[in-house]
Amino acid sequence: MEHIYINDNEVDILLNDIISLYGYDFSEYARASLGRRINRLFVLDKFVSFAELRYRVKTDPDYFSHFVEEITVNVTEMFRDPLFYKALREEVLPVLATHPFIRIWHAGCSTGEEVYSMAILLQEANLLHKSLLYATDINPKVLEKLRAGIFPLSQMKQYSENYIASGGKEVFSSYYTANYDRAKFDSNLGKNIIVSTHNLVSDRSFNEFQLIVCRNVLIYFDKPLKDKAFQLFEESLEKLGFLALGSKENLKFSPVGKKFRQLDNRQKIWRKIE
Repeated sequence: MEHIYINDNEVDILLNDIISLYGYDFSEYARASLGRRINRLFVLDKFVSFAELRYRVKTDPDYFSHFVEEITVNVTEMFRDPLFYKALREEVLPVLATHPFIRIWHAGCSTGEEVYSMAILLQEANLLHKSLLYATDINPKVLEKLRAGIFPLSQMKQYSENYIASGGKEVFSSYYTANYDRAKFDSNLGKNIIVSTHNLVSDRSFNEFQLIVCRNVLIYFDKPLKDKAFQLFEESLEKLGFLALGSKENLKFSPVGKKFRQLDNRQKIWRKIE
């Protein structure tokens, strides 16, 4: 049985502190999941009371960064759900190829494995030279890893299998240089990636895109926050642009859902039709 060290009322107090001091709003995140992650952190960092945790979060900016890194979910991989990437290769990129310039937003991109996957797709379609990939996340620590373009070498076997299943034709290891236990990806893949912090809860649209990718982020949001994010995406997509979500996410019941049509490929890819 899981022990509860921080109760719901204390979670509310902590979230209010964070909004007022740092401007990060987690109040509409799915509460049960958020509470579990805060309690996990409470145990890992060996706090003896809620008051001690609260004091540390309020007074130590470095610890606050650690806190954000731990309570936000940063699970990702390259070419995750290969059939999704196959659909991008075969159905979305040929449409994007007709544009003189391509802007793609990876919202909630975590450490950037999917951003580099997209860069590889674009390079193989000879589109990378005329593309800009905006990679954003609420957590500045994970973005540092994205900027470096370095991922664990131990993951490359799985990533290579994903890549081949997605329709990749090259030798996957040709995209990185192995050094001890790390794989550093070709700097040419990262040259068109713009990295920035962005909060889906409070920040506004910052450009107009042909494709927005936000996968496995919204499953941690309550419905009002999901609807807010969908509204932001709708405002940020040009007409006939594409929105790609995770396998367990759905635009159908959103207030803006009627403005989109899902592609006929069983993947969670929608096209803006209004």
